[in-house]
Amino acid sequence: MQIEELFRIALGLESPWRVARVQFTEEAQRLELWLDFPAGSRFACPECGQRLCGAYDTTERTWRHLNFFQHATLLHARLPRVECPEHGVKIVAVPWARSQVGFTLLMEAYILLLVQSGMTPRQVARLIGEHDTRIWRLVRHYVEEARARADFSAVRSVGVDETSRARGHDYITVFLDLEGAERGRVLYACEGKEADTVRQFAEDFVAHGGVVEQVSEVCADMSRAYIKGVAENLPQAALTFDRFHIMKLVNEAVDEVRRQEAAERPELKGTRYLWLKNPENFTAHQEAQFEQVKRLRCRTQRAWFLKSVLQDIYRWESRENGAKLMKAWCAWATHSRLAPMVEVSRTLRRHWAGVVRWFESRITNGIVEAFNGLIQAAKRRARGFRTTANLVTMIYLLFGKLDLNIPAPLR
Repeated sequence: MQIEELFRIALGLESPWRVARVQFTEEAQRLELWLDFPAGSRFACPECGQRLCGAYDTTERTWRHLNFFQHATLLHARLPRVECPEHGVKIVAVPWARSQVGFTLLMEAYILLLVQSGMTPRQVARLIGEHDTRIWRLVRHYVEEARARADFSAVRSVGVDETSRARGHDYITVFLDLEGAERGRVLYACEGKEADTVRQFAEDFVAHGGVVEQVSEVCADMSRAYIKGVAENLPQAALTFDRFHIMKLVNEAVDEVRRQEAAERPELKGTRYLWLKNPENFTAHQEAQFEQVKRLRCRTQRAWFLKSVLQDIYRWESRENGAKLMKAWCAWATHSRLAPMVEVSRTLRRHWAGVVRWFESRITNGIVEAFNGLIQAAKRRARGFRTTANLVTMIYLLFGKLDLNIPAPLR
């Protein structure tokens, strides 16, 4: 069997395509295949696929294929143009690549699988010896196609949170489906954390079959921007303030009490994480250390006890008594004479409806917070993303639960 015929079979080419020439360059570590067709071959019109037309003329094209062992492989071909009586002059579709793309279908599939497995486009580009701009363009194409097919008609509960794109105050807002079969799916991501981000989400939501009037629950932090955005764009949604965000406020208050008291109680220095960490997660050493500091009978210990009681309230199973317990906790914190805890109580009272709504909805942005950690990990692997569009693309790819319709082999 001739080498050209062997490669034709390996590529899965069918008539009229054949491998006309093979060249291996050892110095460049490159394998090149020239694909061609016999004179007089007829091709289907790429528009209708029905009419068989003769070649009008040809244009040279090159595609990057999967490596041959460790060697880069390039396919070259004369692409014929055909003249269809109905659709005019068109470039024929080839079975090994999409139109206007410099990768073969198998190479595209390989790249997408690498990116889905956790590699960044920049890392993939280095691995295969390509420019990362081409990899980004390819990934963005498949993500946009998959999002265009996404159906949000069953979404009823939405989580909203922000994550940083870079150091400082450069944020993006992420919207997730909190319930149902697609729980945890990223619905939308965009730059900023203003009220307008909710408007952008609502427009995108409708474009994907969602009905804003059917969104009955939204979970967010106490940002004025999100409160305003939800009220204006998701009018039927009841707003639940995220209990993880509330516990974060309480933890910050506990730490502030400790910092203020440490000036007069030096034994509190170096104990920060003992007060912030949940006891069930202590190491044996931390458990012994915490038993000692709890005996100090200090203001920090009282603030920590307030935090522990609030955690127990959130574990309370009774929906009827949850609001009563929360009200009692706020009264206790108000009279604690611990200024940071008093401020937390005031904050909860200002946002009371959304705070006690949790005892009805039981929805939380915990899954959003987990995704934020994964997004930050992806940023560290990539050493940052040069543009917001790139970061948003990776969020959709990793957490959008998209059907990418990855290309299959020719056969």
